[in-house]
Amino acid sequence: MLTGYLASKGVKAGEKRVGSILRDFNPRYHQARCDGARNLNPTPYTAEYMGHKIHMDQNEKLVMFGATHVLAIDGFSSKIVGYATMPVKNNVKIYEDVYRSAVMKYGLWDQVRVDHGREFYLTLFMQENLKAYPHNQERRPYLQTKSTENHTVERMWPEINDRVNYPLKAAMVQLLDQDLLSMEDNTVKYCSSELLCQVSHIGVA
Repeated sequence: MLTGYLASKGVKAGEKRVGSILRDFNPRYHQARCDGARNLNPTPYTAEYMGHKIHMDQNEKLVMFGATHVLAIDGFSSKIVGYATMPVKNNVKIYEDVYRSAVMKYGLWDQVRVDHGREFYLTLFMQENLKAYPHNQERRPYLQTKSTENHTVERMWPEINDRVNYPLKAAMVQLLDQDLLSMEDNTVKYCSSELLCQVSHIGVA
């Protein structure tokens, strides 16, 4: 979060550099985080074949300007199988443009992995209704976990942030600072959202 904030202000700082500064600034908090990470004892991630798990997640770095990304990747190959950008999180658009699009192209996944956001409810409902058709029917059709535990898809966001979100956000913030944009105006807000959704979709694709 801190590196993203610095990037939006035009300051380029690596995660290791920021981490070392935070460690020096508050060593007690840093030690507590390290101890907590060691105590978690995470189970190694496994996906046995393509179609075993599909991971879906959202990115709201540009939400204040009317652009939200939703990404779906296959857990075995880490291939991006579905992607959409929308003004706000929308159950129907996520289902149609991300989940359904991926299923129509690659087939059903045994399990859908998402966080606890309500924007995936329609997708989970459909996955539950189709649970009799996947390759392995002994697995739960979907699993909701904390966003911090959905690491497979989370690893994709740093690259997308660096390549797409941070440059676009920096440009939009600069326009706001120069009073060239007014996000209080609904027409400007709509036009900004339409432009950002199209440009960022090209950047990710």
